[in-house]
Amino acid sequence: MATKIDEVDCEIILRLIDNARKPFTEIAKDLLVSTGTVHQRVRKLERAGVISGYSLSVNYRKFGYTLTVYVGVFVQTGYSAVKVIDRLHAIPEVTVADLAAGTYSVFCKLRCKDTLHAKEVLFSMQSVEGIKGTETMIMLEERLNDNKRLLKSIIGEMKRQL
Repeated sequence: MATKIDEVDCEIILRLIDNARKPFTEIAKDLLVSTGTVHQRVRKLERAGVISGYSLSVNYRKFGYTLTVYVGVFVQTGYSAVKVIDRLHAIPEVTVADLAAGTYSVFCKLRCKDTLHAKEVLFSMQSVEGIKGTETMIMLEERLNDNKRLLKSIIGEMKRQL
């Protein structure tokens, strides 16, 4: 890792993992450092790309989008999967599109209102130039969606190595 991360950096990251909106003054108080130190450390981590942004977690069900669909995309020979992803960007229900290796060239996550809406989105996807076909999986219920545990584990390992 090009950026040197020390124990204070690790502690700041751990607090931001739990609450990305936690005020720097509270983090500083927790760590017994100045607010300026926290501010400088966070900016250093942002410049280094360790912290790449802050996100908002939204419950799509509250907006009537009750169906999550995963779609494996087969890209036609001679077409760029990256260009296909660029074209999928025009479909707002495609909330994630990953370049993939294996069975599919692209793997997508869709948020839809219901199965009729999902069908419409899938037909839109299948009309995208370069897509040969798709394979669909409808999710019944999300039971685990937590990247905090992995981040905490990584930071914990880093702290043990300091």
